[in-house]
Amino acid sequence: MAKIAFLGLGVMGAPMAGHLLKAGHDVTVYNRTASKAADWVAKHGGSSADSPAKAADGVDAVIACVGADADVEAVTLGPDGAFGAMHEGTLWIDHTTVSAKLARELAETGEPQGIHCVDAPVSGGQAGAENGALAIMCGGSRRAMTLAEPIMQAYAARIVHCGEAGAGQQTKMCNQLAIAGVLQGLSEALHLAKRSELDLDRVFDAISGGAAQSWQMDNRWKTMAKGEFDFGFAVDWMRKDLGLALEEGEAKGATLELAKLVDDYYAEVQAMGGARQDTSSLVRRLEE
Repeated sequence: MAKIAFLGLGVMGAPMAGHLLKAGHDVTVYNRTASKAADWVAKHGGSSADSPAKAADGVDAVIACVGADADVEAVTLGPDGAFGAMHEGTLWIDHTTVSAKLARELAETGEPQGIHCVDAPVSGGQAGAENGALAIMCGGSRRAMTLAEPIMQAYAARIVHCGEAGAGQQTKMCNQLAIAGVLQGLSEALHLAKRSELDLDRVFDAISGGAAQSWQMDNRWKTMAKGEFDFGFAVDWMRKDLGLALEEGEAKGATLELAKLVDDYYAEVQAMGGARQDTSSLVRRLEE
């Protein structure tokens, strides 16, 4: 079992850190809001530290699940950042969805210090984190993956090594592009069914068993039909992720026309007050 520092105790990070403790690891947590770390320790056990550097001192692995590029930079390279305290041979795993550029920069900084770096964004949402059933897409060296995989198994249903540093983040971008497109199609299908005064349950039964079937359809059709949008991953975060994908697409010369369109649609949902609603709220702009 490993000594692990876990940085970031949001809706994803808190249950992930809990799974590590249940798996027998020695876990020290850090959160920018210290009370969250204290509450986590009171609930789960383990210990907390008041800075990323203190959490990372003397551990085998440091894992982060924070918000965006700036947050990752702060907990790694900031004045009290973890990289300054990590010794040779320490593993770095970042579950935050960030730019591929930052993932590569952290690997270029860490590897010469003997820090094994894995960019490992996740898919599966809050439910996946709570159930220990996340899909993890990884970038990094084979050595880093060999060290990281046994640890990540505590909260993963699927772990795929996608390539060198940054490849995990690029794969997550592909994941978000695919989700955005499916949700726009699902929104339009539901919208037409309503306008046609069809029985929505029967439409679902008819189309969910064929080529149109998707995770989004199985899990969001009925809640979208009811106007319920409180199921995890928020529009604000999807726009952040689509922004990363659009930036990467521009850098690579990739044409991402649907992504740009859906991103604009999500901006409309934000303007309607849906910034914290889940991504299936995309249908609101058609119905309201």
